[in-house]
Amino acid sequence: MNNKQEQHKPSEAADHEGPLPFGDLVEEVSEGGEKVRHRGVYLLPNLFTTGALFCGFYAIVSSMNGNFSHAAIAIFAAMFLDGMDGRVARMTNTQSAFGEQYDSLADMVSFGVAPALVVFSWVLQDLGRWGWAAAFIYIACAALRLARFNTQIGVVDKKYFMGLASPAAASIIAATVWVWFDSAPTGIWAAGIALLTALAGLLMVSNFRYTSFKGLNFRGRVPFAFMLLVVLVFASLIIYQQQGVLAIAVIYGLSGPAAWLYGRIVSAGKVQNLDK
Repeated sequence: MNNKQEQHKPSEAADHEGPLPFGDLVEEVSEGGEKVRHRGVYLLPNLFTTGALFCGFYAIVSSMNGNFSHAAIAIFAAMFLDGMDGRVARMTNTQSAFGEQYDSLADMVSFGVAPALVVFSWVLQDLGRWGWAAAFIYIACAALRLARFNTQIGVVDKKYFMGLASPAAASIIAATVWVWFDSAPTGIWAAGIALLTALAGLLMVSNFRYTSFKGLNFRGRVPFAFMLLVVLVFASLIIYQQQGVLAIAVIYGLSGPAAWLYGRIVSAGKVQNLDK
């Protein structure tokens, strides 16, 4: 009798089966300060994440076909979409654990695998094992950086990133390719690109602090001269698009080590003053 009852008793897996053979997702989300269980996923923010993932995939395919300028632009498009998905989720109150994990996996493709394969197809493959090593260092560091970021969500200060964010690191590689895409560097210049790729990866797993710009008050007042500076920057980007983007990416990448070095110098100065 018990065996018959067990045969007719639906399993827990059957309870969660949807009308499609691909299964379904039931997750617990926070709404109004309370935990609520919902079936399915939020559409709008995950559309932006999917778009960023597609841009990363497109960059890889474009680099395989030798369209390196298209590949670089696709990585920047992925950066824009990646920046939008989190903001859209917060504005529409559609944040979820699934969205965070999906965003992290998409970032690994768009800002980890894609930049490494683009620069490898462009220059690094001609360096043999050294090129392989530089590209692998970048990919591995991107994975480690994203894993560390996921474990520190809600713990670290949101005004700063611990280590260079993966989109910022990808922008250094993409901008470099975008500037010199029509003439692949050789010799010492190719070695420099390999070193740049490895350093961009190592900065992602460093302990240097980078501002996240989340604490900026866009509603506040600024000096009139500041707006003039903004106009000049935009004018320069119109004339020197690729070079300007590369300069911004490199300056931001160096800002973490520069701030750390400045802090060490200031601390050393204070110690010397106390000794006197």
